[in-house]
Amino acid sequence: MNWLDRHGYSLNLVAVLLWPFSLLFGAVVRGRRLLYKHGFLYSEAVAAPVVVVGNISVGGAGKTPLVARLVELLRESGYKPGIVSRGYGGQSAEWPRHVTIDGDPSQVGDEPVMLARRCRCPVVVDPDRVAAARVLLETYECNVILSDDGLQHYRLRRDIEIAVVGFRRLGNGACLPAGPLREPPSRLREVDFVVGNGAACGGEYLMSLRGETAVNLGDPCVSSALTGFRHGTVHAVAGIGDPGRFFDHLRHARLRLIEHPFPDHHRFKPEDLHFRQDLPVLMTEKDAVKCRTFAAEGYWYIPVDARLDPDFEEHFLKRLAAVALAKGIRRERGKPGRGAGTHPQLDASGG
Repeated sequence: MNWLDRHGYSLNLVAVLLWPFSLLFGAVVRGRRLLYKHGFLYSEAVAAPVVVVGNISVGGAGKTPLVARLVELLRESGYKPGIVSRGYGGQSAEWPRHVTIDGDPSQVGDEPVMLARRCRCPVVVDPDRVAAARVLLETYECNVILSDDGLQHYRLRRDIEIAVVGFRRLGNGACLPAGPLREPPSRLREVDFVVGNGAACGGEYLMSLRGETAVNLGDPCVSSALTGFRHGTVHAVAGIGDPGRFFDHLRHARLRLIEHPFPDHHRFKPEDLHFRQDLPVLMTEKDAVKCRTFAAEGYWYIPVDARLDPDFEEHFLKRLAAVALAKGIRRERGKPGRGAGTHPQLDASGG
């Protein structure tokens, strides 16, 4: 359990003592946003619609599965999406970097490699997301840019903002360092869509994550239903923002676990997975991309799919169609889209 887990999700003495610093942090980030909003700090636009998927809290909220589902939805609707990411944890000496399905997570980050493998669409990472977006347009001719994270990266001008609220919601409601928030809760009133992972409060759209199948890390052609692991105990490994959610998911499938939580974006080494008991090892898909090179026969990962509120998908496509029309973006003919295609005045397909 890290510091924020101990103190950032409740009202306690430590959080109260740090509250003045949180107020200062919140004022600084609000001021920075206003400087961008009024043009004192410069944000750059690109020729295609930019959709930012992010959150206002530290740690995992479910952004990456949502991005993967949006890629699928955009393809179904005739768009050619591409993904930009900061490449958190990547140690590359040069940027931007094109991410391939066999990319090195230590160079470009674990989530971009996972997205490249899952989505099979162009993925470019660069701490400067504007530069990454331009590569997607110039090299791959993408006509929609999805930014995985980057809600606070205001230098890339965005057309649609989607904020994801995770299972732990907003904690004690305080900004860093007293709480888990990178921006004040009021920021959620300014985005276009708020998606609740696992639960949706007023005005939010519900997203649920499903993963009932384990895939063998050494041989991806081999898979097993989670129910097949009920006969014994398994090692559960998670190096994500909220490992407890992964463990709860496995317990919900009635598996008996030995839990092994690691820090988010942990760089796994073979010895990390050498446990005293010789049992199957189940891990997240994000962790799996860092363990492929030393995968043993008993290593498995659980891919999850995001299921979205149909109303969200319809409203998102309508909003995107309006933005695309204004930017002169045309979808592939013969793919009218879901929701957007039923409203000719918002259809950016060109007829």
